Amino acid sequence: METKSLLFGLIGFFLGGLLVSVAATTFDKPLTSTSMEQMTEDLRGKQGEEFDKAFITSMIHHHEAAIDMASLAKEKAGHKEITDLALTIASTQGEEIKQLQQWQKDWGYQSTSHSSH
Repeated sequence: METKSLLFGLIGFFLGGLLVSVAATTFDKPLTSTSMEQMTEDLRGKQGEEFDKAFITSMIHHHEAAIDMASLAKEKAGHKEITDLALTIASTQGEEIKQLQQWQKDWGYQSTSHSSH
């Protein structure tokens, strides 16, 4: 049972990233103020505490965007498989946001979340 949850979490994580990447390159308006490629590039020059703080910030924004997209999929998708995946993405990435926010609090980093996911 635990393996199944981990598998769904990993699938949700990767598909969420794919959805965000596709949306970021497709829509006229940027999905976030910084592209995923830029976030990744910004991390390359960091190490240690500076890396950890930037990674957490980027992942929270990434997960929030994936949850927003999943909410749309739950409302508009034509296939049940997409709706089911959207529910998994919202659940797993919501839990990951909570974990990342807890680390921000525990480690004295400024909170970066703009939503209540």
